[in-house]
This record gives sequence, C-alpha cells and structure tokens, in this order.
Amino acid sequence: MTRSIYSTMVALAAVLALAVGTKVQAGPRTTNGDYKVLAPIRAGNLTIFPVVAATTHDTRDFLTLDEGLRSGEVVITELGNLQPLMRRRGEIVRPQGAAEVNRLVLVNNSDRPLILLAGEIVTGGKQDRIIGKDRIVPVKSDPIDVSVFCVEPGRWTETEASNGFKPVGGQMAQPAVRAGAMADKNQQKVWSEVGKSQAGMAARVPAPAAAEVQSTSSYATVMSNEEVKGEVDKVAAPIRRDYAAVIRELRNRNAVGVVVAVNGEIIWSDLFASTNLLEKYWPKLVRSYAAEAVVSVRSKAEATGKQAQAFLENMDGTHESVESEPGVFRHAEITGEDFKVFELTSLLPKTGFDVHVAKMAR
Repeated sequence: MTRSIYSTMVALAAVLALAVGTKVQAGPRTTNGDYKVLAPIRAGNLTIFPVVAATTHDTRDFLTLDEGLRSGEVVITELGNLQPLMRRRGEIVRPQGAAEVNRLVLVNNSDRPLILLAGEIVTGGKQDRIIGKDRIVPVKSDPIDVSVFCVEPGRWTETEASNGFKPVGGQMAQPAVRAGAMADKNQQKVWSEVGKSQAGMAARVPAPAAAEVQSTSSYATVMSNEEVKGEVDKVAAPIRRDYAAVIRELRNRNAVGVVVAVNGEIIWSDLFASTNLLEKYWPKLVRSYAAEAVVSVRSKAEATGKQAQAFLENMDGTHESVESEPGVFRHAEITGEDFKVFELTSLLPKTGFDVHVAKMAR
C-alpha cells in the first residue's frame, strides 16, 4: 500500500469516527485566553461572575427552542405520534415506533437553524423531559430523534390532545439536574437530583405549598409553584437586574456569559457566542442557578474572581469525546481531572465558531 493511499484511508477513518462519535486525546484549547472574569454580583449564597470575551460572532440567524415552540415552527412530540410529513425530496415520512422515555421527535420547520441546550425543559406528552445534550438542528429539517431525560417519573399518560410539547417559560433545569443528563447520562441520576430539588424546595416554603410540592413528581410543576417561584426570585431577581445593567454597560466589551459559585464553590459556567444569544437565555439560566442556591446548605464562604478566572482558563482535559453532523454542528465533551467541558460548535456556512460552551466542576 502506498503512503498516499494509506494517508487517505487514515484521514477517511478520522472523518467517519468524528461523524459517529468517538473518544480521542484532547488537544489544547484555543479559547482559554479569550475570556475575562469581571467583579462578582452576589445574592445570598449565589455569586455570579460576568464574563466578557475578546471577540463575539453574529448569531442573529439562530432560533432558540422557546422561540420555535411558541411560534409553532418547531414541533416536539412523542416517538410515533408525529403526523406524516412530506420530505423536501417529495417522499412521505411516517416516524415509526412507540413512545420512549429517553427519545422524542423534533421537526424544525423554520428558515432558521435551531439551537437546543441541555437542560431546557419541555412539558406535555407522556411525561415532562429535559434536553439531554446541546445540538443544532438545520432549517426545514426532517424529523430527528432528540436525546432527552424524564423529569416527571410519576406519569406516563398523554396530557395534550395534540401530543405536542410546550416550553417552560423562564425556567431551565438547575446545574445538578443538567449534570445528571450531560455528564452522567443517567436517568436514575437525573431523577435523584429532581427528588433532591423537590425535597429542598418543600423545606423552604410554608406548609400548604410544601404539601403541593411533595404531591407532584413533575420538576416543572415544582418550579412553577408560586411559593417556590418566590424563593427563587429572592435570589434570581437582584442578580438578573444587576447583570442586565452589566450587559448594557459592557455591550461594547462583549459580555457573553457567567461563572457560577454557590456557597463559595465554583460549580458551573455558561458561555455564548454573542451578547445577543446570552440575553435570550439569561432569564431562565439565572433562575436555574438561583434554584441550585436555594436548595443548597447555606454558608458564608465567598468565591473570588481569581478562582473564577482560573476555572475558565483550565479547559484542557485529558480525553475528548466528539459527535458531529457534517455541515451542521460539532459537539465535544472534554474530561479533566475534576471537571467536564461541553462545546457546541456550528459548522453551518459562514460560521465555524463555538455557539455555547458549558463547564461543570465534578
């Protein structure tokens, strides 16, 4: 075999491995020095460090899940419930199979590519779910399978005649629940974290509301309880207000994300490709961080800006697992000694940048 043929085969094998998902040694990240942590915003035991970036990107063409579901351009339903659709090639599509806990079907009928973020909550169908991992869905998509995790273990019956799912306005799964889906990829772990959150919220609200919280198995219903929302708002509202002011003041400095600390420990960061994209997700992200703080044991410890900056600068893990849809997105999971990083990169025309980067402490 000649060297040129051998090299071609090696390159092809690498491309195929990338497409189906594999584990490779993680190379050095090129974005470590792009982010700078600013002075913290604190409320109770929650500390948020705003993050600015050296550069940002144009993300106006992207559609969020909440936008798509509200407009009706994005449809999510149980496997087997989607009505027959006409493919662009003129073929009739009828998704097959019975409903499954960890699979839903999604169609993006929009002219804009759709971003899905792990931890986004959808309600309806046979039980409420959260998105299992970040991905991008191309415009006018055929039906695709979406990896999800149940956050309502006590129900397996349809709630809507249409069988469709709706977004949960203003709320995303808190970091511990997101970690169960993103890092552990374990349904039992997700249920365990949902149960801990439910118990924690019940302990923080008056008796009548506590009884309501304990009587449901739905994470979305717990977070929608008025007394629970009040507890979360005590923490989230001042941070949301203060960070909105930061974004206005730092728009020219490219505010793109946050580092999150609870009880003085850095636990999470969310970083976006643009200030515009951050602003779209910020209302429900800040409530998710606040929910984590509410159910955590309080302490007076405080994280420092130096710790937050170090957290951002250490993204070089020892292993990297990659999944990719050629020409659409690349999703990388980087594993370090005490952390995981998740990078969603757009491969759509005129992009080639990281749309969302999440890092969690382990």
